[in-house]
Amino acid sequence: MRRSHHERFGGAGRIFSAPARVNLIGEHTDYTGGLVMPMAIGFRTVAAISPRSDGRAVFYSDNYGEEVCFETTALERSPRGHWSDYAAGVLWSLRQEGIAVAGFSMSLAGDVPLGAGLSSSASVEVAAAMAMLSLADAELPLKTVATLCRRAENEYVGAKSGIMDQFVVAGAVAHRAMLLDTRALEFELLPLPEEVRVVIANSMVKHAVATGEYGDRRDEVEAGQAVLRRERGTELLRDASVADLEACRNRMSEASFLRCRHIITENARVVEARAALLDGYVKRFGELMVEAHASMRDDFAASAPEVDALVEIALRQAGCLGARITGGGFGGCTVNVVAADQAESFVAAVRREYAREMKIEADCFICAPSDGALALAKKGGAA
Repeated sequence: MRRSHHERFGGAGRIFSAPARVNLIGEHTDYTGGLVMPMAIGFRTVAAISPRSDGRAVFYSDNYGEEVCFETTALERSPRGHWSDYAAGVLWSLRQEGIAVAGFSMSLAGDVPLGAGLSSSASVEVAAAMAMLSLADAELPLKTVATLCRRAENEYVGAKSGIMDQFVVAGAVAHRAMLLDTRALEFELLPLPEEVRVVIANSMVKHAVATGEYGDRRDEVEAGQAVLRRERGTELLRDASVADLEACRNRMSEASFLRCRHIITENARVVEARAALLDGYVKRFGELMVEAHASMRDDFAASAPEVDALVEIALRQAGCLGARITGGGFGGCTVNVVAADQAESFVAAVRREYAREMKIEADCFICAPSDGALALAKKGGAA
């Protein structure tokens, strides 16, 4: 990466890296102040940055083979529906934070599967943010890095995502899952048992969260949350109970009721999942994952036939303790918790049966919890 950046731009680049993430449990809870349990994984976006003297920000994507240019002092909120929106949005968001970044050249490359629900966008945003902050000789705390990257995605790109992705991509720690309270932006690091492995299975059905059904679900949630706020005084779904929701059912659409029910029950599942991990009760953790998938499929209506098939196939396999959809939904990946000594045979069986049933070759990955961008930089990941 350093060599190709030098060949393209003629300057030595400093290198920064940000991982992808998978969410073990706690889906669509983060934009209503709820609880999530993600972990960073070994797919990465790498950003190389070097200064330039003409006041321009030039971004080159190795994956797309394209270069785009902006004036750093004149960049306005003007997304193009293009890969560059994510990096340009970070530059714009840094300016909103009061951090001026002089002209630079940035190369971006990554191996995070696109549209798979593994947060390729947050990986790009955080890697770009780390690179730009280094050029500006600025350091920011984790909460601020995550917040400004989320602002880039929400306000510049126009995707209605919560803060989970950016927070864990920036702040994850190797060998640990992260329990994140998205209202307080406080977190707890939880160990995953040595006797299990996390396996990601990609349905190969892609989705885009900046438009379409993801945004519709977000609107339905916010409409239901507004009713609860008015009728029950609960500011966020995080504070509501199923009884509160039932009391307001006839004051909201059936879609809003179901979407909100998923989120309220999902928060409760995350709390129970934490207890299961701390107690070493992996069987119960897996059962909660299965319950979470049913809720995403039925109440949130955000699964897909291919993903449902992957979950059903996974649960038939020896050693599989739990399986569910992960990410925004409408395709993407499943996350599976599997006995360590059966992980390889699990992957082979899932790929074989999915190909037979759905006529699709699934990519599967056995993953370990990885460091986030801040930890990588502190350990010498920036050079």
